[in-house]
Amino acid sequence: MKALPISQVREYFLSLQESIVAGLEGLEGSAFARDAWTRAEGGGGVSRLIEDGKVFERAGVLFSHVQGSRLPPSASAHRPELSGRAWEATGVSLVLHPRNPYVPTVHMNVRMFAALAPDDQSSDVFWFGGGGDLTPYYPYEEDAVHFHRTYRDALAPHGEQYYPAYKKWCDEYFFLKHRNETRGVGGIFYDDLNAPGFPASFALTRSVGEAFLPAFLPIAEKRHAQPYGQRERDFQAYRRGRYVEFNLVYDRGTLFGLQSGGRTESILLSMPPQAQWRYDWHPEPGSPEARLYEYLVPRPWL
Repeated sequence: MKALPISQVREYFLSLQESIVAGLEGLEGSAFARDAWTRAEGGGGVSRLIEDGKVFERAGVLFSHVQGSRLPPSASAHRPELSGRAWEATGVSLVLHPRNPYVPTVHMNVRMFAALAPDDQSSDVFWFGGGGDLTPYYPYEEDAVHFHRTYRDALAPHGEQYYPAYKKWCDEYFFLKHRNETRGVGGIFYDDLNAPGFPASFALTRSVGEAFLPAFLPIAEKRHAQPYGQRERDFQAYRRGRYVEFNLVYDRGTLFGLQSGGRTESILLSMPPQAQWRYDWHPEPGSPEARLYEYLVPRPWL
């Protein structure tokens, strides 16, 4: 039985990491550090990162390709028939926490997962997933529209149905139920993609990965030099607390990484370097900070 071309996907993700890092280094004006690591059970990865940079207070662009002998519970919860299979996972994941509160935090990831057949009588099962979403502190509507339009255009060649479906999925996935608000202004999110077949699923995932720099860099280039003060930094830290809450309570990728014995330093690189929680705090009505809450509900950006 023909094996999945996992090595081809791996090589693509490595090249994607390099191209994204090169684009971000151009904005930052300095090089990202490189931290290669291995995993005892199998595989490893490369973390590219900036800490305390001029533009990025923390930025991580992570590649991993890891293997295991038994699917962790988070991966087989919806597929009990795959429980106990060996598996491989590879992908690129990034989170950028800019220093300037007028530049949004942004997340993007693309990944492939394979549950390997235990014998020659059954087939390997694969699925792709990924997406990108924007989390502003001081929202600019034109930035959100640009971000959504870029991803809509990236998905369009694969089918007009994908953007509205994946936009809705993103709104529902990046939702803090205990706060009754979205994490940001959304974007796209998808998982379990295999129905079109391997080549088409991989092609769509490449389009998502390659749309990241055109979606985010123009926003960061436009906003990163805007003046700000302590008030804006305090609000940024307060809203970053919501980011932490989502990642630790709801995020499937964080849960999978920890359950599968992943590298904790890389998994938690998505956390902001500073965050605050204030008891029952609410922004002053009519303030720039209050304006954000008008955007933390799903809306049609296009």
